[in-house]
Amino acid sequence: MQVPFMGMTLRDRLFPAKRESAMSRDIVNRICAGFPGAECSAPFGPGHDVWKVGGKIFAAVGAKGEGVSLKCPDVETAQMLIEAGVGVKAPYFHRSWVNLPFESFDEAEARHRLGVAYDTIRAGLPQKAQAALPARPD
Repeated sequence: MQVPFMGMTLRDRLFPAKRESAMSRDIVNRICAGFPGAECSAPFGPGHDVWKVGGKIFAAVGAKGEGVSLKCPDVETAQMLIEAGVGVKAPYFHRSWVNLPFESFDEAEARHRLGVAYDTIRAGLPQKAQAALPARPD
């Protein structure tokens, strides 16, 4: 339940309904393609864009293309984003995943959230796999 504060919910204050730049599958794919060693595949069938690093998924856009599911560093972070109204539980994924509907965030937020997801998965790879990847530009 979201409690209004000064006439607005936390979600309304953090994520106004009107966005100057609408998010899309193409923007998410462009951001993900910029991460070192990131690869796109369709293991769940045609129309699914699944981004992996070292063979591990860090982000996915489903066939409906209504948002992006991404890995959070932990269950608590995912729960915080859900409770703040930023995202919803990502269907078919573990509780540490969240789905962000495209209308709820902009490109700057996408770069941040996708970067955290990528970094989380990359940090969990074996050291040899991490060492084989190029450094991530800032």
